[in-house]
Amino acid sequence: MINRRQSIQKVLSGIGAAAFGSSVLPQLTQAASTNTGYAGGPKRVVFFMQNNGFDPKSCVPTNVANNGSLASAILPKQIEALNPYKEKLHIVNGLHGKHTSATHSAFFGALGGYRGSNGVPPSASTIDYELSKILPETLLPHLCIGMDALENMTTKPTVANLSASGAGQTIPMYSNPNHLYQLLYGSISSGEVRSQYEADSSTLELVESLAVSKARGLSASEKERYSKFTRGLGDINNLRGKLENASDQLAQFAPEIDERYQNPEFETDWHDTLLDLGISALKSGTTSVLTVGSGRGDIFGSWKGLGVEVQGHKLGHMPQAGNPIWDRIRQYNMRMLIKIMEELESVPEGSGTMMDNTLIVYTSNNADRQHTNGANWPVMLLGNCGGAFKTGRFTQLDGTRPINALYTSILKTAGVNTERFNMSETMAGHYDSGTGPIKAIIA
Repeated sequence: MINRRQSIQKVLSGIGAAAFGSSVLPQLTQAASTNTGYAGGPKRVVFFMQNNGFDPKSCVPTNVANNGSLASAILPKQIEALNPYKEKLHIVNGLHGKHTSATHSAFFGALGGYRGSNGVPPSASTIDYELSKILPETLLPHLCIGMDALENMTTKPTVANLSASGAGQTIPMYSNPNHLYQLLYGSISSGEVRSQYEADSSTLELVESLAVSKARGLSASEKERYSKFTRGLGDINNLRGKLENASDQLAQFAPEIDERYQNPEFETDWHDTLLDLGISALKSGTTSVLTVGSGRGDIFGSWKGLGVEVQGHKLGHMPQAGNPIWDRIRQYNMRMLIKIMEELESVPEGSGTMMDNTLIVYTSNNADRQHTNGANWPVMLLGNCGGAFKTGRFTQLDGTRPINALYTSILKTAGVNTERFNMSETMAGHYDSGTGPIKAIIA
């Protein structure tokens, strides 16, 4: 039996601290304007951020000259599972993030292209949020999921380290698959899941009503601060209503709940279920942008389910290339990327499949390694989005263009006419040798 006090405690736990600092969810309206001269362009984008760095030796082929084809490339062991998908792959080495202070993690700066650090709020929006405003409209424009040690995901089901909708406006990552399942599919579920969903909905509506009522007696300055909380509650209730109205469509894509949800043996059980939920949100059209934070944008993380006993920060002090521990972690990542691709390829879209219109960006939230200066930030791109991106290639850049240029390139293909992303001309004078998109990436 679910009582009202338990429901309030659980709902507020699921919302997390982000509700009290900013709007809980990205805006539910879109300003989509796709006016692009490119052959295609993404309809959806997935960002996969593995913590503790991405050593270029883990992804750079040893037998391909600079800017060469991957057709005959020998992929390093950690990414060799991508061999059957080389025609969809573009490995880019030589971008930098020296301006982001990426030491342990650039945190919001990894997707924002600006200086970031532990405990420092975002100074601007991040690329994933900006894309969510311009890609085709969805019920939930942007979804973030965060993977960590089981105890961390349990005690802190939401954290905000990677994504932001503006200066000081953080976007939380969902780390408890039970909470995320209830948000996405609670309205079409039965049994305990449906009972909890209805109890939470009732509680959220009550809390929003009380919050709005209490705000009437506040001063103007207090109202402004308090309004962030009330807007967050309103966003959640609005979203839940929209998801309920789309229940017939959602029912086709809802994953089956199994033992991994309530009784995970290892953290990777929750990692896998979170990925399933993220994929289902893409396939159902619930979201157009998915951000996956493996390690939740921090130095932590655990992979005991892969037989890896070492956790968190210690992993970052180990060499990655040729290390059997990192082999397991990176190979697990590749299986996740392949699952995303195969699931999207199974859904027809236009004259092709959903994957034909999807871009997957795989990198780290702190460049090439722990304690880095950000001088090299390897990236892998999967998908050509209707011919907008070059694929089947390896590109070696000269280290003078920042990760911001990559984000400018993605925005360009999505129809945004911009020459820089989150970088002033003054800063560009120090950190960017060019302007506009990276020509080696754009078709």
